[in-house]
Amino acid sequence: MSDFQKDNVALMCDIGELVGLFDFKAGLDAFLAKAVSTVAWHMRAAVCSIFLYEPETQELLLRASQGLNPDLVGHLRLKLGEGITGMALKEMRPICEARATDNPHFKYIPGSREEMFVSFLAVPILRKMSPVGVIVVEDPQWNYFTQNDIRALQVISSQLAGVIENAHLLMKIHAAEGESRPLPPNPSAEEFGPGTYVVRGLGASDVMGIGLSTRIGEYLQEKEGSLCPLGLTEADFDRAMAVTERQLLDLQRRLEDKIQDAASMIFAAHVLMLKDEAFSGEIRRRIRAGANPWAAILEEVRHYVELFSSSPNPAMREKVLDVEDLGHRLLHNLSAPTLDSTGPDYAGQIVIADELLPSDILKLSAEGVAGLILLGGGQHSHVAILAKALQIPLIVATDKRLLRLPEKTLLLLDSNEGQIIVRPGPEAIETMKALIRSLADSESLAADVKSETRTRDGTEIKLLANLNLVSELDVALRVKAQGIGLYRTEFPFIVRTTFPTEEEQYLGYRRVLERMNGRPVVFRTLDIGGDKALSYFQMGQGSNPVLGLRALRFSLRNPAIFKQQLRAMLRAAHGNPHCRIMFPMVASLDEFLAARNHACACQRELEQEGVPSRLPQLGVMIELPSAAILAKELADAADFLSIGSNDLIQYLLAVDRTNDEMADWFSPHHPAVLRTLHNIVTAAETAGKPLSLCGNLATDFRMLPFLLGIGLSTFSLDSMAIPAVQRRIAQIDMDQARFQARKMLSFGRIEDVAEYLKTAGAVD
Repeated sequence: MSDFQKDNVALMCDIGELVGLFDFKAGLDAFLAKAVSTVAWHMRAAVCSIFLYEPETQELLLRASQGLNPDLVGHLRLKLGEGITGMALKEMRPICEARATDNPHFKYIPGSREEMFVSFLAVPILRKMSPVGVIVVEDPQWNYFTQNDIRALQVISSQLAGVIENAHLLMKIHAAEGESRPLPPNPSAEEFGPGTYVVRGLGASDVMGIGLSTRIGEYLQEKEGSLCPLGLTEADFDRAMAVTERQLLDLQRRLEDKIQDAASMIFAAHVLMLKDEAFSGEIRRRIRAGANPWAAILEEVRHYVELFSSSPNPAMREKVLDVEDLGHRLLHNLSAPTLDSTGPDYAGQIVIADELLPSDILKLSAEGVAGLILLGGGQHSHVAILAKALQIPLIVATDKRLLRLPEKTLLLLDSNEGQIIVRPGPEAIETMKALIRSLADSESLAADVKSETRTRDGTEIKLLANLNLVSELDVALRVKAQGIGLYRTEFPFIVRTTFPTEEEQYLGYRRVLERMNGRPVVFRTLDIGGDKALSYFQMGQGSNPVLGLRALRFSLRNPAIFKQQLRAMLRAAHGNPHCRIMFPMVASLDEFLAARNHACACQRELEQEGVPSRLPQLGVMIELPSAAILAKELADAADFLSIGSNDLIQYLLAVDRTNDEMADWFSPHHPAVLRTLHNIVTAAETAGKPLSLCGNLATDFRMLPFLLGIGLSTFSLDSMAIPAVQRRIAQIDMDQARFQARKMLSFGRIEDVAEYLKTAGAVD
């Protein structure tokens, strides 16, 4: 059947609709009942059922259904692998049947009324690649469900998984309430005296910020009654609840528009808490017993913070900021003039925290945060990269006095110099405001960029952009990037709370290709591990995670995750001839061939399923010494090569680039680095394969003549660096660059190279 009458796109893409289903008071089952009704309506299916998996018994229990006998809800159980439904979960794959009885695993359930239905589609609900349940749709029409229905239901199941997990966490918290222990007191620390202070840190996002200091949940430390306004009623609480819900749903929609490839119900936990009867219902009971609404909210929020923070479950501890943020919003909406805050969001405020999750960064970005100060983490951590991608000022500091700053202390953040100015004077404020205005004027910056980049003697050089999130495309297009040389696909994984589905990945990749309108785009498969961990997947970091299970090793060890990503990329490549796929951290020819075999197998699967797709060019990222040594063999086998300069230097020199104490040893002009780069270029030229360079090395003005001189002509770099790099390249003469490269390759000491660079006319 044609699915033109079905409303899959609306259901699949409108995240806000499923968030809206949180409007329940009777618990998870009421939510599931509403969910099956909504899914059945959109898919025009006669039946929709949700089974949840119980790991203790390894059984699926029917928890909600529209269309089957309602007497079976809460009673019908299927073992793992039993029936089509049980087999879908056991094999962790969708099963779609034109006629259910044709499937050898079909199991008739007496009294279910299933004899009325023919077509059958079961899709597993997975959370962090672990079984949660199965969503099933059925219809009396033969061959009713299509590939579009399968993909739509996969996205829906991913969204349901997050809701179900949050609900389960709340139930566990309620069960553990008797085991709570009090919050530890704030550690004592020296405070800043009056006047202006300059605190040194590490700038991690290259942008400036000005705002008022705040700590999420700081109001929890206030003494009882110190802020509590008088005269509030239950009606005020109801109004605050309604306003808070509208704000959260609006934030989710805004976040979806801004970060289209990563948001995935980021504010789901907030809304679920708001609707949880044990949370809001308890506040209401306190109010009806005579408590001031303000005090009732504050007491219940403190109670939940205590429960979350003292839990041995890491997933529960991660919810502390969620409940603190929700409490802040509720109190502000209850009596805005009383709370010492500029608003329910964090607009105009600089958040100071010990640490933040990537999902926290997204939430704060949606709430308009003016800057971040972290008292932990590294300059090159995934949080720092994400802040840079979102253009949020971020400084990593160690001065614990920052945690004791009074609320609304004026701060200036200079991420370029790594400076935090506490209580700046009028002149510093005006200077910073002028600097922010000038840096924010990307239009004038882009106006100076030419559509082509050429050296002084006319040699064409290609400048491509690195991409972390789809939202960065606007800047890349403004500065006339000639394509995307590196799309780091791990960031939509890192900032979420579970793995994105194949369909969600496909939509994100297709969006990038459409926006680039025929320009080349290189998608790098997952590079997680090391400093880029997934909060929802235990990877066994070991004592040295940088040398552990990461990047391509992770993908090859987890073929189900790898397959989902490759299928999404192959589908996106259909009709896009300039789409390429690149594998990171390749250590051997064997690993590349194994990865290529996975891609070819996915292409055969998609062809058999009749899904439009294309196997694009497959490339290797050279960033390990072993790959550099095998550059000739890899160049012969791959369609293209790319040098990952940051990691290549790190591994060649055994220097952790995230350790700032080792910065002096991270030397791009080390003779071993120079010769390795030259050897890779030679291997690519001999094989006749395209070669590019990604990473910070392309923005090192001292090194650009050398890079051009050894034959590199394609660079992929941060979008905002393109104008300056283009101007520098325009000053370089290729004959002189080749001479300089030969000279630098002749040296055997770092000091000799450094001295030569000082006298060779290089820009310091």
